[in-house]
Amino acid sequence: MNAVVEVAGLTKKYGAVRAVDDVTFSLEEGGIHGLLGRNGAGKTTLMSLLTAQEFATAGDIRVFGESPVENASVLGRVCFIKESQVYPDAFKGKHVLRSAAWFFPHWDGDYAAKLVELFNAPLDRPMKKLSRGQRSAIGVIVGLASRAELTFLDEPYAGLDAVARRRFYDELLADYTEHPRTIVLSTHLIDEAADLLERVLVIHEGKLVMDADADELRGSVTTLVGRASDVESFAAGRDVLDRSTIGGIASVTIAGLNDNDKAAAASAGLEASSVSLQDLIVRRTGAISEGEAA
Repeated sequence: MNAVVEVAGLTKKYGAVRAVDDVTFSLEEGGIHGLLGRNGAGKTTLMSLLTAQEFATAGDIRVFGESPVENASVLGRVCFIKESQVYPDAFKGKHVLRSAAWFFPHWDGDYAAKLVELFNAPLDRPMKKLSRGQRSAIGVIVGLASRAELTFLDEPYAGLDAVARRRFYDELLADYTEHPRTIVLSTHLIDEAADLLERVLVIHEGKLVMDADADELRGSVTTLVGRASDVESFAAGRDVLDRSTIGGIASVTIAGLNDNDKAAAASAGLEASSVSLQDLIVRRTGAISEGEAA
C-alpha cells in the first residue's frame, strides 16, 4: 500500500513553545485512525500543518507524495473539519453545503441531504447563531459527504448528545465501508470510538508518544488482582503500568503478558481482566483523562 501521509522531524514553535516537537510517522492508504491527546497536546496544530493551514518551523511533510503547501492538487483531495471552524458572517447551513460541492470533487449531495435529516441540521439559520451541537452537525455532514480521500475530523461531534454521537459513529463506519478512504479522527471520548480505530497515534506535549495498531494495543495490557504477596511476586521484573493495594488485596496492570504468562498468573490464583484502550493510554502516558483529553 502507498503512504498517504509521511512526516519526518516535524516541529512547530510559537515563541518558546513547541506545539509539535520532532514528530515522525506515516499513514498508509485506507483505515480509520485515532489521533489522541489532552487539550493543548498539539493535535489540532499537527492536523493544521498536514493541511497547510499552518507552516512548519522544521521538518518535512508529504501528503500523497507531495508538499501540501500551496498545492491545489493535494489539498483538493483533503477535507479538514475542526470544532473551531470559522464561517463568513452571512453564511447559513445551506451555504456551507452548497460551497462544499465546489471544494470536494467526490461530494455526494444526496448523501448530505440524508445526513441533514438524520442530524436534524438547520440550514436556514446563520451559522453564527447556531448552537455548538448544531454547528457540529453541519461539520459532520461536510466531513462525511465530502468523501475526500484523506479526511481529518477534529472533535467533529463536540456538542452532540449521546444519541447523535452514536449516529455519527454508525454513519462513519458504514460510509467508510462502502467508500474506503483514509480518515484521521481526533477525539477524547476514546471508549466510544475505540472499536472504530485501526491505528492509534497519541501526542503529548507536542511529542508523539504512541504509534501502534489498535488491536495490538487492546491485547497488550492486563490487570491482575489477587492476594498482595502473590501479585507482587508475579509482577516482579515485569512492565508494571499501575498498581494499588487495599488491605491484603493488590491490583497491578502489566504490559506484554503472553498466553503462557497469563496461564501462570491463573495458576497463582490471580484474576485477569482486559484493559480498555482508554485506560491503557491513561496508564501509558499518565496524561489523558475523560473530559480533558480533547
